[in-house]
Amino acid sequence: MNKSTFFIVGQHAVIEALKNPKREVLKVFLTEESKKNIHRHSPNKNLLNDVKVYFKTKKELDKYTVKENLLHQGYVAEIKHLEKENLKEFITNKDNINFVCLDGVTDPRNIGALIRSAVSFNINGLIIKERHFPSESKLMYKAASGSMEYLNIFEVSNINSTLKNLKNKNFWIYGFDGKSDKNFTDIEWKGNNVLLFGSEGSGMHYHTSKYADFLVRIDINKKVDSLNISNSAAIVFHHLCYLKKSVD
Repeated sequence: MNKSTFFIVGQHAVIEALKNPKREVLKVFLTEESKKNIHRHSPNKNLLNDVKVYFKTKKELDKYTVKENLLHQGYVAEIKHLEKENLKEFITNKDNINFVCLDGVTDPRNIGALIRSAVSFNINGLIIKERHFPSESKLMYKAASGSMEYLNIFEVSNINSTLKNLKNKNFWIYGFDGKSDKNFTDIEWKGNNVLLFGSEGSGMHYHTSKYADFLVRIDINKKVDSLNISNSAAIVFHHLCYLKKSVD
């Protein structure tokens, strides 16, 4: 493996990487059964064309996941990073954009699960601090279940300056805070929006929260202190997706 490549594991992560024309897949390590399954998933196109394929036993593939204690399901791939997205270019001449922005969220499983939900409910992109994004994490790719290939991910050097710039571009910034007195379902959610989530436990950084136009909460049973970040985000994403469909 060279420095510009990394490994991902899991059926959906590997198959969706193979389907993505923008993703360069260098090598695929499969069991005989997983190869058959790939062809069943894409009977009209050979996803393994132009890819070096190596057949391994399940036990041989275990070495790629033993450290993370993951199930590889008979699929391992060596891939290159996608070309980084440019936020400024993306928002040019676009309306009704919904971004999710993560402030201090670093857990790969949570980020991966959130990405899966974002794709499921048509969120336009994820904004995350570059040094907090585990871009080569097998855990994140596995939790995203193939959705890494379908979400615009904007890695930025500074969250606060990014939010400031987006506010100047007519984006509304909504910070999610369990102590807020306003339920997020009371918002009309029109125009361009940024959904700002802080880390579990400490929440948003104080200075970052100052860039929010509104602080809103998700109503939950008072017996429960809080929701997992990926669960919270999924609830909000679904609500926005439903509102958009009802308008359309």
